[in-house]
Amino acid sequence: MKENFKVSFLTVALSAAFFMASCGQEDIQTGLSGDLSEQNFKRETAALGDCTAPGWASRNGGTTGGGTAAETTVTTYAQLKAAIENTSVKVIRVSGTISITTRLSFQDQTGKTIYGASGARLVSTNQTKDGSGIINIKRCNNIVIRNLIFEGPGAYDTDGWDNAILDDCRNVWIDHCEFRDGVDGNFDIKNKSDYITVSYTKFHYLKTPKAGGPGGTDDHRFSNLIGSGDGATADAGKLNVTFVRCWWAPGCRERMPRVRYGKIHVLNSYFNSSVSNKCIAAGMKADILVERNVFENVKNPISLEAGLTAVTQTGNSFVNVTGNTSGNGTAFTPPYSISKLNVADVKSDVTANAGATLSGNVCPSL
Repeated sequence: MKENFKVSFLTVALSAAFFMASCGQEDIQTGLSGDLSEQNFKRETAALGDCTAPGWASRNGGTTGGGTAAETTVTTYAQLKAAIENTSVKVIRVSGTISITTRLSFQDQTGKTIYGASGARLVSTNQTKDGSGIINIKRCNNIVIRNLIFEGPGAYDTDGWDNAILDDCRNVWIDHCEFRDGVDGNFDIKNKSDYITVSYTKFHYLKTPKAGGPGGTDDHRFSNLIGSGDGATADAGKLNVTFVRCWWAPGCRERMPRVRYGKIHVLNSYFNSSVSNKCIAAGMKADILVERNVFENVKNPISLEAGLTAVTQTGNSFVNVTGNTSGNGTAFTPPYSISKLNVADVKSDVTANAGATLSGNVCPSL
């Protein structure tokens, strides 16, 4: 764990303003200089014990995962499966590349962290309907997943599984991860999941999509779905998610994200997939605040689908885009304080830091 005692008092205060949202700190506004913001947002904090999730994951008691509990290091699929299923193991350190032979089931647990050492990857090569996917997280609470690469075999519309799914979970923080080449998608959130934050995470596709799947879509590079269907009315009032400083990178076709029911805050993120058909898609009862993001060389940055509640776009940058850039109605006001980059600093910050770019389970400055 790296400590930096040489930072100025102001930098420490600004870092605290992001993470200690529950303490009622004021938002950091655009009056900050770009240099000061960048210095603050790249610094690692001193201790995991002080690491507090930002955004929606700061609500409902906050999200700390396994905290500073003893670590269990895993290097094989069997070790990883056993550690995930063992409720006594609170912090799992993944080292190296692990091939996922059967989708992992992480269920009915509270207070756990799974993180990757530098370069750690979980890899699936299965494109079948039943055998695809890397991990299914179900009925879990207070979970942190950090600094891991989730790599699938490429998009193929078999009505299969995503690289990762949150199903009926609460208080989950996905931080500095990379999701790429999922079969059905990269990472979905569904079934009453709530109080979720995804920070500094990269979504993309490197592999050519496989056509001819029984689902009927020849290019199913659809990254992130929030809410599984219009008829899932139990999701109403749930699915509250913050995406902050994320990167929907080349290869993403749609669902960046595709939203039903939730209150979604997309902040300081970067979209630059030239193969995009649409980026943020607002569907049934979606309530989305699209704030200070950069859309570059994409189609339909904001797609207004049927039945949405409201979409507000504010302070965004649209560079060489086509299609809709407007909102509709007035979106929710986030019930948390969160630090905000100037939109001019978003692209450089996100491209430098999104993904599994940490040295391990360090508490990042955001």
